Amino acid sequence: MRTQNKSFTHKNKSNLTLLLFVLVLIAILAVRTTGYLRQAIIITPSATLRNGPGIEYSKKETLNEKQRITILRRKYHWMYVKTPQNKFGWIADWDVAKKERNKITNISDATIVIDPGHGGSDSGALSASGKMEKTYTLKVARKVVKELRMKGAKVYMTRDADKYVGLAARSDLSNKVHADAFISFHFDSSPVENDASGFTTYYYHKKRSYRLAKMINSNLDTLTLDNRGIDFGNFLVIRDNKFPAILLEMGYINSDRDFAQIKSISYQNAIAADVVSGLTKYFN
Repeated sequence: MRTQNKSFTHKNKSNLTLLLFVLVLIAILAVRTTGYLRQAIIITPSATLRNGPGIEYSKKETLNEKQRITILRRKYHWMYVKTPQNKFGWIADWDVAKKERNKITNISDATIVIDPGHGGSDSGALSASGKMEKTYTLKVARKVVKELRMKGAKVYMTRDADKYVGLAARSDLSNKVHADAFISFHFDSSPVENDASGFTTYYYHKKRSYRLAKMINSNLDTLTLDNRGIDFGNFLVIRDNKFPAILLEMGYINSDRDFAQIKSISYQNAIAADVVSGLTKYFN
């Protein structure tokens, strides 16, 4: 009887050892499989490994085409990766195959470029009292940027001070960061003072940008000026943009009625709140 018990106990130990061995093999296989599935290959001639998720971060080194990397985490259009040489850093997701790129389904992961129209030597349109358009586009843009950053979005501004920025440089920034949305802020002007009123949303590339234009325009519902709707606009900053881009004319600066709103903080705050609300719905 004792011999049988010893044999049974020995058999159980052998089975347990075998089970543990199998479980360890499964775990190793799972880790390696997961690691393989998290790998991607550089498809561009070169990719820059950076210290953070954005073009503004310093460069660590250059990765070559066809080099394999392991993706550890994702943020915005960036991936935190490990190279075969055990170097770590961030690369842009546009450096890997389309199927491996990040899915942007929330404003907190979106990259947005905000463009305050005019600036510096380019004053823009003038009010009846000589107030400059460039002043108010920057005021509104800063409010929008603040709200977007509170939502967690990655936000770039084409200008953050009263300085001149060329038109091409504005769309170039959007193209460089692969913006999920580009919004240019302006205030309109009519040939005759007090001859027009209201705000308009413009797009250029219908397939690429109309949905963004529609979503933003439909959310500008707390503003006190008339909504003139959505229209095609042949403006360079949206025409030369490879990503969803719109231009907002948020009132006629040479209309006394409109300018009373344009210069008011409450109207500027309402623009910011409505634009951010529209963007939130757009990404969701």
